Amino acid sequence: MSDKPDHDHDHDHDHQHNVPDDIILRVKALETALTRRGYVTTETLDAIVDAYENRVGPRNGARVVARAWCDPDFKARLLANGTAAVGELGFGGAEGTDITIIENQPDVHNMVVCTLCSCYPWPLLGLPPGWYKSFAYRSRAVSEPRAVLAEFGIEIPRDTQVRVWDSTAELRYLVLPMRPAGTDRLSESELADLVTRNGMIGTAVV
Repeated sequence: MSDKPDHDHDHDHDHQHNVPDDIILRVKALETALTRRGYVTTETLDAIVDAYENRVGPRNGARVVARAWCDPDFKARLLANGTAAVGELGFGGAEGTDITIIENQPDVHNMVVCTLCSCYPWPLLGLPPGWYKSFAYRSRAVSEPRAVLAEFGIEIPRDTQVRVWDSTAELRYLVLPMRPAGTDRLSESELADLVTRNGMIGTAVV
């Protein structure tokens, strides 16, 4: 099958979610003032960012995935209308107004990118990781997805198609990983513990 990435949507959107330079400078100035006066340490700030990027945020998406694995009716609704289905669990809003769920299959592996910036389903995955925003990932995920996946430790069989989905300011994607074998007896909560942020981007398997 072809490795050629799929481009299902134009990327001519207005990136209103990009943070203006003046706001970045203000945040940096506030951070500097707080740390110099001893109100907060850089280590604390780093820990907060790490929590929202790697633990708190992705837990929402993990709950969605685990529910889909356990509830066929919810899974059907999720694939038909991701925005409405995740809303049933209380997730959505800014940076996640329109969410489409793409399901991995034995013969299809999906991965998500934003080729022009860093459009990302924040309500489900938390803060986007630095590598997702990097030019290297944004360009190479489209031109050589298998090589990028290999660098993440994923070797995709040659007969498995790789599909790359380009997020926009209007539409965000989330990968529904395949449920691991041997997990029939796990609870929904235990299944959620298996799901990672990268698995929902498509740069990891569960």
